[in-house]
Amino acid sequence: MDKMKKLPEKLVSIGQTNELAAKFFEGNSYLSDVVNDPRVDVGIANVIQEPASRTNWHVHKNGYQILLVTKGCGLYQEEGHEIRVLSPGDVVITHPDIKHWHGAAENEWFEHLAITKGNVQWLEAVSSEAFEAI
Repeated sequence: MDKMKKLPEKLVSIGQTNELAAKFFEGNSYLSDVVNDPRVDVGIANVIQEPASRTNWHVHKNGYQILLVTKGCGLYQEEGHEIRVLSPGDVVITHPDIKHWHGAAENEWFEHLAITKGNVQWLEAVSSEAFEAI
């Protein structure tokens, strides 16, 4: 069976295709807002990325991002640092202006809660060559 078609077991809701960020992602991701209230200064979303999906490099301005890994296997890298493999229960805190990317491992779905404050500045894509070298 095609790995891109098989969803992880016990998946409650895949959410909507993340079309707003699609130009800043390689592969497909899905988004379900958990908290999206203009009176609250953080957004919380459940994000699901299919195998090998990844964000472009980016930084968070005037805020931060916290990733709470709930399912699957993910990858996270800050510029100049080694790639970190993420498993359920892992927490990543990205402080303002730290250039980084995150995504799903090559053959694994990746699901996490993203808690985000501030604005995202999207940068260049993570090259396929760099990703495949992992």
